[in-house]
Amino acid sequence: MGGRSSRNDLACMERAIFFEANRSSRTGMVAVGNVVMNRVASDDFPDTVCGVVGQKNQFAPGVMTRKMNSKALPEVREAAVAALRGERAPGIGRARFFHTYGYRFPYDNMHYTLTAGGNAFYEKRKSHLVTQRVPLPPIDGIGR
Repeated sequence: MGGRSSRNDLACMERAIFFEANRSSRTGMVAVGNVVMNRVASDDFPDTVCGVVGQKNQFAPGVMTRKMNSKALPEVREAAVAALRGERAPGIGRARFFHTYGYRFPYDNMHYTLTAGGNAFYEKRKSHLVTQRVPLPPIDGIGR
């Protein structure tokens, strides 16, 4: 999904990446952006970046309203631009969900595709189609 994006898309993407991955690796930041874009492309979520990021209980509390004060903002912006332009984290696939690496859940529908930046990224699948039931080792060493 690499077309043109609006200034609002960029601002919302920056917010998602900042509050979910600003202490992350670049790959982890781009992967969060990929989840946003995978959701935009899905019929199950809003069809705009801001609609996805602002959806209740999906991203960090206050994602659309809290201040972003950090030296990481230039890196966050670069990762947001890259994700909006279509850059993909290696292995991200169609992941539309993620959680902090190290957390475990009892669900049998989580197919893990990537661990980066302290987050484990996954697709929800029918149980019999899940082939990767535990998070993969981090590709960037963050979260070990």
